[in-house]
Amino acid sequence: MSTENIVDAERDTLSSFIMESTRDRDLALLMTAMEIACKNIARAVRKAGISGLLGMAGTKNKSGDSVKKLDLLSNMFVVNALKKSGVCAVLVSEEEPEPILCPVAGNHAKFCVAFDPLDGSSNIDCNVSTGTIFSIFEKKNFNPPSPEDILRPGTDLIAAGYCMYGSATELVMTFGSGVERFILDPSLGEFIHVGHTVRLPKNGKKIYSVNEGNFQKWDSVIQNAVSKYKNPKDGSKPYSMRYVGSMVSDVHRTMQYGGIFMYPADKKSKNGKLRLLYEGFPMALLVEQAGGIASAGYFKGKVRRILDLVPKQIHERCPVILGCHRDVAPVLAAYEGSEFKGFDSEKKKATDTRSKL
Repeated sequence: MSTENIVDAERDTLSSFIMESTRDRDLALLMTAMEIACKNIARAVRKAGISGLLGMAGTKNKSGDSVKKLDLLSNMFVVNALKKSGVCAVLVSEEEPEPILCPVAGNHAKFCVAFDPLDGSSNIDCNVSTGTIFSIFEKKNFNPPSPEDILRPGTDLIAAGYCMYGSATELVMTFGSGVERFILDPSLGEFIHVGHTVRLPKNGKKIYSVNEGNFQKWDSVIQNAVSKYKNPKDGSKPYSMRYVGSMVSDVHRTMQYGGIFMYPADKKSKNGKLRLLYEGFPMALLVEQAGGIASAGYFKGKVRRILDLVPKQIHERCPVILGCHRDVAPVLAAYEGSEFKGFDSEKKKATDTRSKL
């Protein structure tokens, strides 16, 4: 018997870990379906170049983003797998304009799932890591499924995670009690639990991750924060800038190494760019469970925690500022002490100034 097989036998698979830690059969069925979908997506991503799956599909999604061929295929994999699980009542996908209601599963189906089937797909043609992001709510009643079942605050989430397709296929999950990592073993076809609970390092690497091309459109708090990262006034070593443009990759690095990831609101996108249900919520829950902070910054009248937001539409957007306490807390404190009260108030002040002249 090979040593490799002995080591594998001693580790939990995703299904066995869920059953041991949650004792929830339906959640195990849901995650088995998600696992199947992620395996299919990983295979499609690996073979995209030789299977003619690179390039645009020639359509746009509800959010106005151009859709890639792999977006559509990945969406099909996730939707079909979750429907067949028999435990899902409502599905929300970035690639679907309306929620998918699953009455076939019966009114006793427990879960509502929101997902981005292939985050970072705009970079897929240049072989950048991509991923699937998802959040899971438990349905509160036995009524027929409706969109209201999933339009709830992030504090109601029972689980969230992402699967990253990179040098390895890695599933990072939280069931509300810490963050766990599972890596796909191709020889077994199983996601294997590896390591201990993920924690953001308290004094991790000094890294900031943001699309700095939007600098001129940001508010003064974000501009000042980024300027300080690049040119510290105390003479200390500047932060390194790392930005992939795939949220899964950038947040994964932040959770492993520390630092801060930001996609803030700006003059053009006053409500932020990332979608709340299937990007903001799941990543916020993961980062908080890993010991970090996840905030929307100054949003809708005050500094807000992402998980406290309540969506009114399934594709609603939100700003995102997340990472370790060392780097996120000063940004939020700067908002609290700033005169900035939102881009609409800034526009009004500029109009008033011009009228006085």
